[in-house]
Amino acid sequence: NETTANTTMKLALAASLIASAHAWSTPSMKADIPSAGNSRRDILQKGAALATGALAIPGAAQAYFLPDLPYPYEALEPYIDAPTMKLHHDKHHATYVAGINKYMEGKDEVSILDLMADALEAGPTKNSGGGHYNHAFFWAEMAPPDQAKKSKVSDQLDGLIKKSFGSMDEMKAKFEALAAPAATFGSGWVWVCVNKKGDALQVVNTPNQVNPLMKGALDEVMFPILGIDVWEHAYYLNYQNRRPEYVSAWWNVVNWDKVSENCAYVVENHSGVPVEG
Repeated sequence: NETTANTTMKLALAASLIASAHAWSTPSMKADIPSAGNSRRDILQKGAALATGALAIPGAAQAYFLPDLPYPYEALEPYIDAPTMKLHHDKHHATYVAGINKYMEGKDEVSILDLMADALEAGPTKNSGGGHYNHAFFWAEMAPPDQAKKSKVSDQLDGLIKKSFGSMDEMKAKFEALAAPAATFGSGWVWVCVNKKGDALQVVNTPNQVNPLMKGALDEVMFPILGIDVWEHAYYLNYQNRRPEYVSAWWNVVNWDKVSENCAYVVENHSGVPVEG
């Protein structure tokens, strides 16, 4: 009847808009253009099917997304080069997002932060979920060198650094020592964390995509406020096997305003920092 036909038409048009938006949002930025052989009936039938499916699929099917970088690919040069940033974000991080979305199909949707606690027991969550959280955290804590240079360590963070390490230089020395290949062998991350009590900082490392928010990763759950990716894909195009050089250069793009914000959040909430995506 006419009502059913109108409803089907609306669903088809809605689905067409959704599909077009999705096509333009892909990394290639190319819309999927129907071929000349597609009839209006074919398009409407496909649109109606898409709309019906979209209405029936739980939100968890694509619960997570790849967040945009908060700066252009080249913004962190000369310390991190544009080709590395593009490959790291568009390929490596995107792979983790695809992996965790696939794993979460049919499951209840929860934030990526909330997935971290029991990730070590959940197999794919440890790798894909951890990879997504860690990278989203990593992009957000960096800034272009001129902005990073102007960023400030808060009084709260400064006090915790002095209490825990003696000075910023001592903290950096411990961090760089733990990031060295002999200390963090192969792939992994090095972190500055607030302890569970919220009254001190520690420098720790974790393998692969494990992070300190995961129960069982360390002696106790800790809350990262700063972290560096020491997987080779994070630096090899520019630094090859010179990981210590990469770690030393990386301080030039650390946004201490953001790190201070992270510190304030976890001390107040005794929880990990929420991330985009």
